[in-house]
Amino acid sequence: MKKDIHPNYRDVIFMDTSTGTRFLMKSTMASKENDQWEDGNEYPLVKVEISSASHPFYTGKMKFVDSAGRVEKFQKKWGKAKDTDQ
Repeated sequence: MKKDIHPNYRDVIFMDTSTGTRFLMKSTMASKENDQWEDGNEYPLVKVEISSASHPFYTGKMKFVDSAGRVEKFQKKWGKAKDTDQ
């Protein structure tokens, strides 16, 4: 392997913002925030909107998640589809 071309693979805390559940796993994700884990060590913190703790497939509960107004954001950016007769 070539040196100094691979991302830093390290322990990272992932936090589900909808439930507050935290997971410690290996990742190359970069983060400006740090948080303390249960072992007393400090790790980078990456916040995610959906994880296995909140996804309907894993929880068995249907829950509508639209934290950023995705449909409205898409429509504002692209507008409604225009009919083109050819």
